[in-house]
Amino acid sequence: MADMNIFALRTTANREDQVMDFITSHAAKKKLKVWTVVRPHGMRGYIFVEADSRSDAEQAAFGVPYARGILPNKIEYKEIEHMLEQVKHDINIQKNDIAEIISGPFKREKCKITRVDKQKEEVVVELLEAAVPIPITVKIDAVKVIRRDSDDDEEEED
Repeated sequence: MADMNIFALRTTANREDQVMDFITSHAAKKKLKVWTVVRPHGMRGYIFVEADSRSDAEQAAFGVPYARGILPNKIEYKEIEHMLEQVKHDINIQKNDIAEIISGPFKREKCKITRVDKQKEEVVVELLEAAVPIPITVKIDAVKVIRRDSDDDEEEED
């Protein structure tokens, strides 16, 4: 791991997944020494290719639709490390928490967590202001806990 060769490949924006599929299949077919193909979180128009050499990375990308070419300089792992740390965090969210939805069509709505599915990274919530409580499934990162039963003395005022 000491000497990684990571190359940035420019792609057409929003076509990163297709380019990744082509590159992985090209690398397998041509038996190229391409170890990892990564789509960085929150960055459009680029993917990263870890390969034995620039030549292997270029051959894997050769003729791939939407691939725009490999940038001239190698990428240091520390430059992209922060983009790769989107792995599972231990999410502190529990049943009966009061939360606020922070994205999606119910943004800014207060809700109560009724179920947490950490494997799927989803929670089932019931909107507090709704006349009839309807369970809604949203991604865990779409809610922010604002109150927990154990700290009821800190009631929020709107």
